[in-house]
Amino acid sequence: MARAVEGMRPPQLPLALALPDHATLDTFEPGDNALVLKALERFLGARGERLWLWGPQGAGKSHLLQAACQRVPGSQWLPGALVKEAPEAVLAGLERVPLVALDEVDLLAGDRAAEEALFDLCNRLQAAGQALLLAASGAPLSHRWSLPDLASRLAAASVFRLQPLDDDGRARALQRRAAARGLSLAEATARYILHRIPRDPASLFAFLDRLDEAALQSQRRITIPFVREALGS
Repeated sequence: MARAVEGMRPPQLPLALALPDHATLDTFEPGDNALVLKALERFLGARGERLWLWGPQGAGKSHLLQAACQRVPGSQWLPGALVKEAPEAVLAGLERVPLVALDEVDLLAGDRAAEEALFDLCNRLQAAGQALLLAASGAPLSHRWSLPDLASRLAAASVFRLQPLDDDGRARALQRRAAARGLSLAEATARYILHRIPRDPASLFAFLDRLDEAALQSQRRITIPFVREALGS
């Protein structure tokens, strides 16, 4: 990408990143993360704040960032990989957005151009009184930032750690996702699935999608015998 003329901002890239319908605060199973949800609710009711969520893969970071954008009209969710491709262009003009939700922000650590663009965005959002929600695999200072001013700015955010769900929470999460799709999923059936499918949320929800499609085609309810047949096929 050609460099912008000095003193001029690069053109903003047109972004049309669709948010999944299931990514809402109502469909998020909190487990041990009730305090995180309360903090997020407070954050969404404030102006000009910064909130940093971190935790292992599958803890629900992307879900919460996307759900926050569903809650606040006109918001923008951005995956870190996209920002890293063209940081200045992707982040240009976002000070006009009420909430910027930046996912996988740790991918930008050590990339000088990306860090400078993010630091500039932080300053513009603060001046405009807009909010910045960030998610990463670790706390702000656990990543190797090359720009000290950015590290200091990010460390000043409110920081909360997301805990992964246990099996009880995973079963409830399956039931929540099923209910959001208009499906009835008994607790016993959810637990039957848990013991036969990899326990990471992506695998569980992908299997639920498969069950939903099969149930629609066969006009049957999702029961343990139905799940057993689906696994056999």
